[in-house]
Amino acid sequence: MQALQILAGPRARQRLRDHGLRAADVRAVPGAAGGPKGLILSALDAHLFGEFLPSGGQEVHLLGASIGAWRMATACLTRDAAQARAEFERLAHDYAHQDYQSEPGKRPTAATVSRAFSGKLAEIFGGREAEVLSHPQFRLHVFTSRGKHVLRREGRLRTPLGYLGAFAANAMSRRAMGAWLERVVFSDRRSPLPMPLADYRSHQVALDAGNLKPSLLASCSIPFWLQAVHDIEGAPAGAYWDGGITDYHLHLNYAAMVGDGIALYPHFQSSVIPGWLDKALKHRHRTSAFLDNVVLLTPNPAWVKTLPGGKLPDRNDFQRYLNDVPGRARDWLRAVREGERLRDEFQEACARPSLDIQAL
Repeated sequence: MQALQILAGPRARQRLRDHGLRAADVRAVPGAAGGPKGLILSALDAHLFGEFLPSGGQEVHLLGASIGAWRMATACLTRDAAQARAEFERLAHDYAHQDYQSEPGKRPTAATVSRAFSGKLAEIFGGREAEVLSHPQFRLHVFTSRGKHVLRREGRLRTPLGYLGAFAANAMSRRAMGAWLERVVFSDRRSPLPMPLADYRSHQVALDAGNLKPSLLASCSIPFWLQAVHDIEGAPAGAYWDGGITDYHLHLNYAAMVGDGIALYPHFQSSVIPGWLDKALKHRHRTSAFLDNVVLLTPNPAWVKTLPGGKLPDRNDFQRYLNDVPGRARDWLRAVREGERLRDEFQEACARPSLDIQAL
């Protein structure tokens, strides 16, 4: 059974038919929000960022929200294949072994999770900010969601009321949610994002050593599970939350990228959902012209059923395993090891004269 599926938009399919999948054609790599689901891509990530993309030599923009931001920042710590394997193995190990103290039968408080997660980011990236921001090839862009009006500050009443308003606005129109939550992208100051952000209310901020860790923490700060990050250096004042709220799967206008090339998207599913609040709105899960030059690398759903529990690791496992952290980590890391097949099949696909490509 194939573990890997390769899907592509019409422009990308034609390019792959004409030239095959070449590292030098890649201009952008998105990293979706989705929590533990992203762990299945660990071995593939290590290969892409440690071997495949460096062989092209060109500038590549890495876009990430939530765990996708953590993955993309990790890629910027790598300078060779061995380091890429070590860094992504560490990411998978650290994510799988998350353990937050709480009273029996209760989930940990948002303050507890934020303190622990902030400490983990400081442990990984502290003192290495210059390393992340000086990668010779990769340019990092961290997506966050900034609250507006009622959501400009976190509060016991204002946060649930604000998100209720955002949910109602989003149900009418994705653009309408911009009155409640703004997309703020912290971007490598050496190169701007290569595609426009006209689809949604947006603001861009220069990424530097002072705001790297706060922006990563904000991008991973799921409302009600973690606390918002307030007043990030160099950015508009306000409360910043998970980048997946505005950009769950980074359904951006890749078709309008500056320069000729493709967006290579290692993803954990075949649909690219615009925002977190769109998960229940199936009509927003369809592909669009934005994805015409996207190549999606995703697990085969039939193969996913062979993983522990018959599924990808997901956030519900925190409740399913309760205090059995070793059991949860064991099963998640087993899935990570099984995910090595995605890497192996990607390498095999690149070596074939013609690719088995499905329409995105």
